[in-house]
Amino acid sequence: MHQELFTINLFGLTTLVITGWKIIGYLGVGMFSGRWIIQMAASTKHQRVVMPRMFWYMSLAGSLMVLSYFIFGKNDSVGILSNLFPSFIAAYNLTLDIRHKKRERDDGAKS
Repeated sequence: MHQELFTINLFGLTTLVITGWKIIGYLGVGMFSGRWIIQMAASTKHQRVVMPRMFWYMSLAGSLMVLSYFIFGKNDSVGILSNLFPSFIAAYNLTLDIRHKKRERDDGAKS
């Protein structure tokens, strides 16, 4: 199996085994969840709904990290399928945002 880094005894009820892949999975979940804080801060600043590019970077990175955990750390097909689709959507939206900003920049330079 995977090399455990350390274990945590949870009040004598169960033991949590931490591996390198679990740390990657935890960081991915944190990144994927934290993107909503970035989105809320941007929307608060602009007083309207805003999806900043960082939201899509965090979505893609978080999805890929959690996907990596489910592929290499756990080998769980449900986890793989549930994180595969969001990674494609995040990559697509990030690509659209980059193209849109480039078009705006190019149009502004022509004026």
